[in-house]
Amino acid sequence: MATRPRVALLVESSRAYGRGLLHGIAEYVRLHGPWSIYLAERGLGDAPSAWLQDWSGDGIIARIENRKIARVVRDLKVPTVDLRALLTDLGVPRIVTDDAEVARMGFGHLRERGFRHLAFCGYVGADYSDNRSESFARLVEAAGFACHVYRPERPAYAAGTEAREQQGWTAEAEVAQWILGLPKPIGIMACNDIRAQQVLTACRGIGLAVPDEVAVLGVDNDEVLCDLADPPLSSIVPDTHGIGFEAASLLGRMMGGECVSDTLRTIPPLRVITRRSTDVLAIDDRAISHAVRFIREHACDGITVGDVLADLPYSRSVFERRFVKIFGRSPKAEILRTQLERVKCLLAETDLPLKQIAAKTGFLYPEYMSAAFKERTGQTPGQYRRSAQQHL
Repeated sequence: MATRPRVALLVESSRAYGRGLLHGIAEYVRLHGPWSIYLAERGLGDAPSAWLQDWSGDGIIARIENRKIARVVRDLKVPTVDLRALLTDLGVPRIVTDDAEVARMGFGHLRERGFRHLAFCGYVGADYSDNRSESFARLVEAAGFACHVYRPERPAYAAGTEAREQQGWTAEAEVAQWILGLPKPIGIMACNDIRAQQVLTACRGIGLAVPDEVAVLGVDNDEVLCDLADPPLSSIVPDTHGIGFEAASLLGRMMGGECVSDTLRTIPPLRVITRRSTDVLAIDDRAISHAVRFIREHACDGITVGDVLADLPYSRSVFERRFVKIFGRSPKAEILRTQLERVKCLLAETDLPLKQIAAKTGFLYPEYMSAAFKERTGQTPGQYRRSAQQHL
């Protein structure tokens, strides 16, 4: 291998997910390079550039969307990391977003808003969409609710990812009819931001209020799409930077001669960015609704459950029983959850030391804050801050 490895990146620059991967790869190269990078502007599934036919390189990071790309990559016979994992027989390591964790985060976000009617709208036959749909449905049913899943009359099983997305715009009437038949209010998780935008368009066409009647959550946090949506779209943030960085690290080891297994590696998403499309509380019980708003406004002031009860017409036992029935957790757990969500924001958006963050979020001691944060997120505050700020 040459002193400076030659690496081809077959990753789309046409959408936020691919650009996030490229940023992660670039970060690795800055820290551990230099590499000579071969990158052409492309969309997901585009045919490989002609120059690849005679390219002499040392490694490839690719989003292998179809067999045509797979054949070109295979024929080059260089170490390769796949960031799509659609084809499972390529014999190369694969790294993708954890779809089960995406579904868990989406379910948690909609349940936090009190939704008891929940639905999933995706592209039937698309691997990532089916994975998220199945995981979401399991979570909903395990919580004791029915999950309403959109199933089109004519699924496009043979189409690629971008073709399915384009066809989704032609099925607006069918999606709208499905939404009309759902119980209200309802929280709908979409498989990605494009599908969520299509759901919002369908709601607008039939006069349903978002988020009061239908709340909509997307995935990928494509900021352009989310901000152009009407209303602005809430979305789950995948750790594309982390995936890209990990892929580059793995390729570096492979180019150095290390034998790496072709196992699938999954990276969990980071968080939900809440915008107007889910900024609602779907709760019929006005007292509980008042309590939730009080918690979310004052959790970082050091309140207790007793403070929440002060203006409520319930005994503590009745209040806690009603709260758990609606949200699946206790008022005390909701206070802590709200505090930790604020901790996440301050870690991601500021450089404040942990002592100041603890004081601003109602924790008496930064040590307790850090322990609670690690227990519930699996990361230390420092680890979360480094990962989150890479996406700013």
